[in-house]
Amino acid sequence: MRNLRLPAILLLLLVACLPAFAQSLPALTGRVVDNAGMIDDQAERSLTATLEAFERKSSDQIVVATIPSLSGEAIEPYANRLFRHWQLGQAGENNGVLLLVARDERRMRIEVGYGLEGTLTDLHSRLIIENTMVPAFRAGDFTGGIVRAVDDIVLVLEGQGEELQARAERNRQAEDAIPWFVIVFIAIWAVLFFGSFGFALLAPVFGRKLGPRRYKWLGMEISYNNTSSGGYSSGSSRSSSGWSSGGGGFSGGGGSSGGGGASGSW
Repeated sequence: MRNLRLPAILLLLLVACLPAFAQSLPALTGRVVDNAGMIDDQAERSLTATLEAFERKSSDQIVVATIPSLSGEAIEPYANRLFRHWQLGQAGENNGVLLLVARDERRMRIEVGYGLEGTLTDLHSRLIIENTMVPAFRAGDFTGGIVRAVDDIVLVLEGQGEELQARAERNRQAEDAIPWFVIVFIAIWAVLFFGSFGFALLAPVFGRKLGPRRYKWLGMEISYNNTSSGGYSSGSSRSSSGWSSGGGGFSGGGGSSGGGGASGSW
């Protein structure tokens, strides 16, 4: 009998802890829940209006949330738990999206409802985090990163996911490309270095001989030294200049999520 009581006691303790566990989640006070204070007031008002207008047009529900800390929990289960607690998206449609930022852990996640996983795919979510949010956050522009991420989410949900992928490819190619100033430097160095050898080698062949080891070619007089290194000097000097680079009344519609989306950190 004693052995049967122990599992029953543990089960009762677990059930008793569930309400407290749920209460640890923030309240859904509006389309933007900035509990970590990462969004400036004007941008928050503008963002709320944008999300409200988009929901009226499409019925898709996007909510932005920032929290001070995850308190030791991984962001993926926390985001899914918060999404389900807030019931984002319409019941039966499951067309909600949660953009979550955990300030102290420097983590972010886009949690996608069941009904939108085929449109806002894991790939799209990852691209938005890596190419839009992370660079802005690392520069200290939390408001800008969140606002532009919402713009990207709306872009994809409106059927323009290919544009997001094309932009990411352009960014990748730009990062892989050699900077223009490096190309200019190499070109100048090559002209000066190989040009000197060209004059040294071609002047005796194509130039007019003026005297012992003296030639005129391309309007320049070229004299060769008598040193073993075979150096030469030019009658006209050339120099190069230096160059250097220096609201209340808002609630979820009963939707749910199965863990689709992506996470990242900055």
